[in-house]
Amino acid sequence: MYKIAVMGEPDSIYGFATLGLDTFPFDSPEEAGRQLRQMAESDYAVIYITEALAAGLKTEIDHYREQKLPAIILLPGVSGNTGEGVNRVKKSVEQAVGSDILFGGGNE
Repeated sequence: MYKIAVMGEPDSIYGFATLGLDTFPFDSPEEAGRQLRQMAESDYAVIYITEALAAGLKTEIDHYREQKLPAIILLPGVSGNTGEGVNRVKKSVEQAVGSDILFGGGNE
């Protein structure tokens, strides 16, 4: 059975444990990168990463972007929303449907 994890700053992720998700608190991108690789090679199908932590893991996250699993999804943390998570979802949908989902574009 596949698992779901959440990685990020401790204050941003602890609430996800109450939902039954595995939480991995990190402040250091280096340690988080090693953990991300371990999870990607095991039974994790979805890995949520706070935008602040993901900023330091761009190379690792891009490596898994073209792979079927794990799905890596960015989410805002307690420090705020940088918009990177929304931008990535928007780009993925644009690739899938060929149109800008927020502003129409493309097929008018």
